[in-house]
Amino acid sequence: MLAFEELMAARWQMAVSLGSHIVLASFGVALPAMIFVVHRRGIRRQDQVALDLAHKWAKAAAVLFAVGAVSGTILSFEMGLLWPALMSTYGDVLGLPFALEGIAFFVEAIFMGIYLYGWGRLPARTHLLTLIPMILSGVFGTFCVLAVNAWMNAPAGFTLLPDGSVTDVDPLAAFFNRAIWQEFSHMLVACYLVTGFVTAAVYATGMLRGRRDEHHRLGFTVPFTFGAIAAVVQPLVGHVAGMRLASDQPSKLAAMELATTTEARAPLYLGGLLIDGERRFALPIPWLGSLISRSSINRPVPGLNDIPVADRPPANVVHLSFQIMIGCGLLMAAIGLWYAWRRRSARRTDGADPLASRRFLQAAVLTGPLAVIALEAGWITTEVGRQPWIVYGVLRVEDAVTRNGGIWITFAVLVAVYAAMGTGAVIVLRSMARRWRESGVVDLPTPYDPASGEQ
Repeated sequence: MLAFEELMAARWQMAVSLGSHIVLASFGVALPAMIFVVHRRGIRRQDQVALDLAHKWAKAAAVLFAVGAVSGTILSFEMGLLWPALMSTYGDVLGLPFALEGIAFFVEAIFMGIYLYGWGRLPARTHLLTLIPMILSGVFGTFCVLAVNAWMNAPAGFTLLPDGSVTDVDPLAAFFNRAIWQEFSHMLVACYLVTGFVTAAVYATGMLRGRRDEHHRLGFTVPFTFGAIAAVVQPLVGHVAGMRLASDQPSKLAAMELATTTEARAPLYLGGLLIDGERRFALPIPWLGSLISRSSINRPVPGLNDIPVADRPPANVVHLSFQIMIGCGLLMAAIGLWYAWRRRSARRTDGADPLASRRFLQAAVLTGPLAVIALEAGWITTEVGRQPWIVYGVLRVEDAVTRNGGIWITFAVLVAVYAAMGTGAVIVLRSMARRWRESGVVDLPTPYDPASGEQ
């Protein structure tokens, strides 16, 4: 039996890897679409500011893509090294989405290279269209990755024999499992929400420091619009995604709602903790729990009392992370609607431009960290809510983890590597931004360019 400390080290290592990679992956999925919007505007309106913005975003995307490629590679190795029982038993079931995701990654990388190299070399329309394969491959790669995670929440496409081996593998049934469309739609919207609001927050910070030029205005408006739309749509998408939990993962739903007993017309509990099996410090809102989670006040919300103790997830962690996600999401949606209302009022009555308001810009800066917090809290809800199962109802985490020791050592190395990569990425991006501001041009010679006469 693996020591509890080693099991926790494996969990923490996977959590750090996934929590870091998921933010970078969001930019790889959503940023090409935003680049397409500003690039198309630049071509149609002969807008050099928009074209320069597309060029800069593409270079920043390349940096993030490179770091994401490293973190994604680490994550793929960890799946086999940390959880060998999962991959050895179910490798044939999960092979298809993993293989297709690898193809999607290389397609996106190839066309990113073509797009970057194509500036000034390709016809304008052809150059713009090279973004389409990047957008599609990013979305498809996300679908493939989410197919694996959805399968872990709703396993399908195989028969498990009494000796623990797998037969009758149906890769398509595993790929298109019951949870895939809900998880994929929820994550795809989250990618646009995170990328839009984090990018907009950078430009809002610049405007608060006095940079009110057209470059900053456009650099804020396009991604913030993407983020605001995603923030308004996401609660509906999340609600639909959560509808399957009562039948497919009642333990997760019970933990999310902090429901100790199964009851119809269940209240929604704001805050609160389970202490010695009792719910404390929670604010109940009558009937709302059943209405939101089951779309009817008369449908019961499952309680933890119906779940065997050994099969219950850590309810406090799941409940609080779920409520943090919801709270951040509602706050971002409110800021997005505020922006839409201010813009509409300004157009109809010649009112004040919302970007002239320091209060609004400060709120816009806040959406950046809120989006990242909501993303991380959502994944904590999804992954911790599935505990103690790595494949729900089929394979427990403690049975899937490696029996090799020294995981804390690899965890420490991983943290050091991720810290170095993150620091390096920030330094490179800040250096690029500073050089762009000081020179006023996008294409700059590298410091070691032989043409400059420097070594």
